[in-house]
Amino acid sequence: MLDTQRLPTTFYTTLQDDLRGELTQLGLDAILADDPSDVAYVTGFFHHPGERPVAVLLPVDGTTRLLLPELEREHAEAQRTVAELVAYPEFPGLRPPFTYLDQVAGRIGYAGSMSVDRLAEVTAAFPDATLIRTDLLTRTRLRKRPAEIALHTEAARITDLMLAAGRTLIEDALAAGGDLPSEAELAGYITGVGTHTMYAEHADVVVVSPLAGGLVYAGPNSARPHALPSGYRLRPGDVFMLSLGCAVGGRFVEGERTFILGEPTAEQRRYYEAVRQAQQIGGEALRPGVPCAQANKECLDVIRAAGLAEYLRHRQGHGIGLGMHEPPWLSDGDDTPLAVGMIVSNEPGIYVPGHGGYRISDSMLITEDGARPFTAYPRSLDDVVVAL
Repeated sequence: MLDTQRLPTTFYTTLQDDLRGELTQLGLDAILADDPSDVAYVTGFFHHPGERPVAVLLPVDGTTRLLLPELEREHAEAQRTVAELVAYPEFPGLRPPFTYLDQVAGRIGYAGSMSVDRLAEVTAAFPDATLIRTDLLTRTRLRKRPAEIALHTEAARITDLMLAAGRTLIEDALAAGGDLPSEAELAGYITGVGTHTMYAEHADVVVVSPLAGGLVYAGPNSARPHALPSGYRLRPGDVFMLSLGCAVGGRFVEGERTFILGEPTAEQRRYYEAVRQAQQIGGEALRPGVPCAQANKECLDVIRAAGLAEYLRHRQGHGIGLGMHEPPWLSDGDDTPLAVGMIVSNEPGIYVPGHGGYRISDSMLITEDGARPFTAYPRSLDDVVVAL
């Protein structure tokens, strides 16, 4: 376990120096980014985004600067943000915020996530600069550094605790002979377990949204991949899904398991085993150098071969980092080669209307010789049957 969720200052100074080297190779004089995840990645400053601009300017020569509203200054100082703080008084104010970043000129790269309106503000504030779109930060974030991997590892431990807690709540209700929990009650309880664990066991918790929790759905509701928890109360015979995750130090992990409440029917066994096998083959397909689209095909072909292609609704998975969903995409159309240090979800699923959904997900770290899951909750059919 980690005592603190904050990465050391050396993580950010080393990262910033590495980015300067990349900027030089690209012929850029600086990079500007206002996406909250990019700001956190480069400086260690996590914030709730709003109408007041927050942006990081990292020059090849000079000090990294963080533009932020004055009301956020103490927040940034408390997080030991690794950048010079440039604060403006209020928004919209009498002076455009980006003009507080003085002496910005040359070839300035900007992240593609910047909105059209924000780009226009930057263009007006930097008349002597040439703005050039770059995917430098996106590419850099693909491969996680050892300190980040440690945070993902801790997030996985807590995710496994939440999965076990959700099952225990149902088993306790069965033993007491009372009503089974609703989807919303189950989701609320699991979220409480995750957040309580976070604050009980870590100092200086990095708060992001969501900090812990996820989607919980049962019976026919689980046939909708992103259904939100409802008041539906679990019933014997239901398939139910715990689609959970959390973020430690702003680094996410997801872990999802499909459970069966009572002795599985032949139909439930068939559906579950097809997804389990697809997830196993999909994990074996995750190797350095393999294009994302190829891994996706190898994974989903298992479900197609089982005669269940009509129930497919989504790709094998996606990248995970400071966002729960980010590049690369384990999908048709993304030929990005997998590389050591990438983290992706391996989450094939099928969704049978009127019956239920089946999905198993683990966050996987690409290693020198393949991939390994962060999450460890068991996956066999026997392990996910909740006896009545």
